[in-house]
Amino acid sequence: MNKLTLRQTLTPLITIAIICFLWFGPIRISYIENVIISILIIIANYIEYKGKPFLALGFQREKFTFKNIFVLAPLVALGLFVFYVFALVPGITELTGVPIDYSSFDQLKGNLPACLVALLIVWASAGFGEEIIFRGYFMRQFVKFFGESKVSIVLNILLLACFFGFMHSYQGITGQLVTGAIGAIVALIFYLRKYDLWFVVAVHGFFDTIALICVYFGLV
Repeated sequence: MNKLTLRQTLTPLITIAIICFLWFGPIRISYIENVIISILIIIANYIEYKGKPFLALGFQREKFTFKNIFVLAPLVALGLFVFYVFALVPGITELTGVPIDYSSFDQLKGNLPACLVALLIVWASAGFGEEIIFRGYFMRQFVKFFGESKVSIVLNILLLACFFGFMHSYQGITGQLVTGAIGAIVALIFYLRKYDLWFVVAVHGFFDTIALICVYFGLV
């Protein structure tokens, strides 16, 4: 474990405890939950890193380029979605014998206004929210505490992938496994790109955008 100050130890522990309360406690705030948690994380990082909360999460200014965000990220998202549809979903469905439960998206089929609202929510809550929480905060905190050895990184990716999948339990066991696998791939991308959070936010956002288009046209 790296040598840490009291502030570097207590701040994330308190923050994670509050996050778990917001996720699993009696108060339910649905779609804006991850947005509120993201704001909490930014405040916690501001305290811990003395006024540099965004850099600590992985929002690197030099990597926010048109090529990265609007060319490479959409291409990676498209490739990931193709892998999801034609390999991951069929393979895991064959393994579990249970299809993914997409019923929570039924009201979006053919409903353009609802899909446009959902698109905004997806980018805010999933694209930015989930990536700030899982990759920018949880993954970076794990590295801070346990270092960047190969064993540490593998455990980091696998443990958070399992948790990421669990948080999508509304899609059933197959959905959890598939989402966990996608989370692991995105986490690996985050690590290989030297913790470039802008990139994985864009990949996640474009991936979900493609998924919403498919939902709208009744393709899933």
